[in-house]
Amino acid sequence: MKISLSRRLASEFLGTALLVASVVGSGIMGERLAGGNVAVALLANTIATAAALAALILTFRPISGAHLNPVVSMAEAFFGGIPRGEACYYILAQVSGGILGAACANLMFALPMVSPSRHMRTGISQWFSEFVATFGLILIIQGCSRLEPRWLPVAVACYIAAAYWFTASTSFANPAVTIARSLSDTFAGIRPADVLPFVAAQVCGGFSAILLFEWLSPRPSNARFQP
Repeated sequence: MKISLSRRLASEFLGTALLVASVVGSGIMGERLAGGNVAVALLANTIATAAALAALILTFRPISGAHLNPVVSMAEAFFGGIPRGEACYYILAQVSGGILGAACANLMFALPMVSPSRHMRTGISQWFSEFVATFGLILIIQGCSRLEPRWLPVAVACYIAAAYWFTASTSFANPAVTIARSLSDTFAGIRPADVLPFVAAQVCGGFSAILLFEWLSPRPSNARFQP
């Protein structure tokens, strides 16, 4: 039975909100408990984010596909998984859910509900890191979706956990999460001024992965670009 668009949008909204809450909240908790040790704080942030991501994908995937990421929705629209019009609604739900998640994380730790971040994340190495992180994420999602769908939640969570450490940017790899993290002046934050280059790098990385995967494993032409 096809699930209604409103339920799928609610799924994307809630899933992205909980994902951002886990990213921002674990960053705050990790920093407070690490006693100034950034590596320990990042490790705590990594474990919590990866665990939450796997759980959220398992929970919401049967409802909406658990994209939780505008680039993933764009990729699904390209490959014919959802119509382009629905992808736009998915993205709006993800961005608004992410903002709510950041606000909830701030409130849980007795911080202002919205506090623009002062955490500078800029430069070619950071932007290239976001390109690489998103490129790899989309490749893994597309590959597992077609070949090993049962392992998708684990594969995505493991990749993001690894990318936290092998990228200079700590792997945001998600425009909705990036926007939301700019509203929390905490460990996981990013300055609002640095958001646009991050998002641009993420979109470029995602579309590069889409084009490469289409060459690696092409689908029939009529399976793409649904109106």
